[in-house]
Amino acid sequence: MSKENFVCCGQHAVCERESFLAAAAEKPEYFDDEELDRFAGRPADAYTSAEEDEFREVLYTMFPTEVEDWTRSLDLRGIYLPAAVKDEVMLILTEQRYGVRNA
Repeated sequence: MSKENFVCCGQHAVCERESFLAAAAEKPEYFDDEELDRFAGRPADAYTSAEEDEFREVLYTMFPTEVEDWTRSLDLRGIYLPAAVKDEVMLILTEQRYGVRNA
């Protein structure tokens, strides 16, 4: 099997290493959110409500189909979502992936 056709199962150290190396080489995509870079390294539970709202402003101005890519970009930039906003992101991603809306 060629490397191009290989799909990582996530269950083995070799797969995890390859995934890690690929992610390390990836460049983050920006979603008109460069101002969030100042939060790099801050723990998810250390944001003020005003700072949480900065994340929400970005989140709710993008298409739902962009949310997964946005969270990947934040991860590549070392930015942890505020805990409250992470819950909102998970709801959007669940609906996006599975067409399920929690009431």
